This record gives sequence, structure tokens and C-alpha cells, in this order.
Amino acid sequence: MYDKLTTSDIRKMEEEIEHRRLVVRPKLLEDVKEARAHGDLSENFEYYAAKKAKNQNESRIRYLERMIRTAQVISDASAEDEVGMNNTVTVEMLDDGSVEKYRIVTTVRGNSLEGLISNESPLGRALLGHRVGDVVHVQVNDAIGYDVKIREIENTEDDDSVKLRSF
Repeated sequence: MYDKLTTSDIRKMEEEIEHRRLVVRPKLLEDVKEARAHGDLSENFEYYAAKKAKNQNESRIRYLERMIRTAQVISDASAEDEVGMNNTVTVEMLDDGSVEKYRIVTTVRGNSLEGLISNESPLGRALLGHRVGDVVHVQVNDAIGYDVKIREIENTEDDDSVKLRSF
């Protein structure tokens, strides 16, 4: 896998694993026991639903553990006047003059619908390390690219409002 993660991402993953082990797992095990007690398992939908939820929880725990184990830890530190991880960047699209605001995050927290773009996306990769006033060319693929101008950089503290994506 070798996802690029910050220490904050890893901490959040560890917190989710702990929550799933200590809170979610016991509840799901109890749900399975209760559904099993209802009798004939061949026609017991609650039993199958409880088993499925339990297995999904265990799968998520394994997935997060594998992500942590194979992660490439990257720094979220940057100079105060340049775009870095967890910074909110206001950019002007030079082709149409529209202004957009994005926050640079790692791939596990990216959600373009909420303005959270990955540091590995074309725009995120192009913006990293640049300063206010810089015009940056974003190469989407071999045939398509566009230019943006950085208007503002906000040093955003890493917070818990940015959730890890679930798969």
C-alpha cells in the first residue's frame, strides 16, 4: 500500500482501531449472541445481519492496521508563507476567474466535495511548496492542464473535523 500519512493520520487511525476494539466489537458480539438465541439459524435474518456487521468491523480494523504498518510517514510541517499539509489555500482559476478554497490533506482524508484535496492529486501536488502570488500550472494528464494563482494561505490547525475515509 505505502500510503503517505502524517503522524496525525496515524494517531486518528489508532484511535479508531481502539474504539472499534473496545466499544464496537463487544456490542456486535452481543448482537450476534442475542440473534443466535432466537432459534433456527437457517431462517434468522438478524443473525446474518449481526454476523455481517461484526465481520465488517473486523475487516475495518485489519485494513487500518495494514495502512499503519505499511505507511510512509510524511511531515506536515511547512514554512509559514508556503503551501503545506493541512493548509487552506485560496486559488483563482485563471481561465475563468473563479475563486476556490481548498485544504491540502493526505489521501485517506481527501474529499473533494468538501474542499479537501489530496497532496497526491494534480492540484494538491502542484500547490505544495508555492507562495501567495505564485501562478502554478496544474497538469491533469498529458493533454489537459490549467493555471491557478495562489491568493491566500491559511495555516490551519489539524483538527478532528476532517474524518478518515471509510472503504
